[in-house]
Parts: sequence; structure tokens; C-alpha cells
Amino acid sequence: MRVRAEAFYRKSRSAAMADQKALEQKYAPVGQVISDFSEYGTKFDGIFMNGEKLVLKCEVPSKVISNRVWDTIKQVDPNYQDFEIQMTVTGGDDQPYTIKSGDNLSKISQTFYGNPNKYETIAQHNGINDPNKIQAGKTINVPPLG
Repeated sequence: MRVRAEAFYRKSRSAAMADQKALEQKYAPVGQVISDFSEYGTKFDGIFMNGEKLVLKCEVPSKVISNRVWDTIKQVDPNYQDFEIQMTVTGGDDQPYTIKSGDNLSKISQTFYGNPNKYETIAQHNGINDPNKIQAGKTINVPPLG
């Protein structure tokens, strides 16, 4: 009887590990977004199974990046019944960003919103009258979308 119980445990554990691997693959785009924003302070705190759900723990520096992570989760699976995120926002709503050479507001909008056409939101929030005239080295604040 004990041998059967051990075999069942090994088989169950093996199936759970396979399920975790499948869910990690399914939600890989979420992990990629968190990784892509690491230069802004995102951090992985862990990934594990809780029953039938894959749980990802992370920290993000702003509501802007939190929203980007949530957008990605909903793109992967709008119901996300097999996924739980435990995300801590360590900063405020806005995401500070220092303009780099070659940047434009459409590119910044694409990075933080996943949509280049929201650049006017960034321009208005920062009092930028001409979105085509931004200066490398200047720090702006990217606001969350309303």
C-alpha cells in the first residue's frame, strides 16, 4: 500500500510540475513585460502554484506599469482564472521617464501604454505644447490613462 501511495504522490507531483510549466509558458508575455521594465524598478519576487493557479509575485514602480502588466494579462487570457498576480506598486501613479536621444512621444507612449497614439496624454500632462519638440535628458512624468 505504501508503494502505491508513493507512486501516486510522484505522479501527482509530476503532473503539477507539468501544469506549472504549461502555465508559465502561457503567461510568459506577462513575465516579459515585467522584465522589460526592470530598468524602471520592476522586480520578480516569485512564481509558484497555488492549487490550480499560477501565482506571480512582483513589484512595480508605478500605476502606469501596473496597468501595462494588467493589459498583458488580459491579452493572454481575458478571464485569467488559472492565474493570480500579487503585485505591489512601490511608487505613485505617474512613471518618471528621462527622454533619450532619438525618442519621441509616440515611442514613449508605445512603451508605457502599448499604443503610440496616446502621446497627447503625455504631452498635456507635462505641458508640452509641441510633441515634436522634446529634449533628450529632460525628465517627464508618464501619467496613467484615464
